[in-house]
Amino acid sequence: MLELRPNCEYCDTGLPPDSGEAMICTYECTFCRTCVETHLRNVCPTCGGGFQPRPVRPRADFRGRGLGLSNHPPSTDRRRLKFSHDDIAEHVARIAEIPPDRR
Repeated sequence: MLELRPNCEYCDTGLPPDSGEAMICTYECTFCRTCVETHLRNVCPTCGGGFQPRPVRPRADFRGRGLGLSNHPPSTDRRRLKFSHDDIAEHVARIAEIPPDRR
């Protein structure tokens, strides 16, 4: 299941588990929609893939199967990028024009 990381790895904005602003790549790198659209141009700085909206985990266990946020809480481990913003900008510039499904 998804970790539901608590912050944007670029700007450190908080992204609670019910945030509609959280975007993730296939490896769960997590960024806010603003950073994805402005700084990253839909290029993951780690893997080079694109982003999709992060699903919202239901708060309650509606079916009594041990699911929901109360049974599977979000991560509290805040992450930061290992790359400088300048390095990311160069990486993004190299591949942003290639559609994510062709990278």
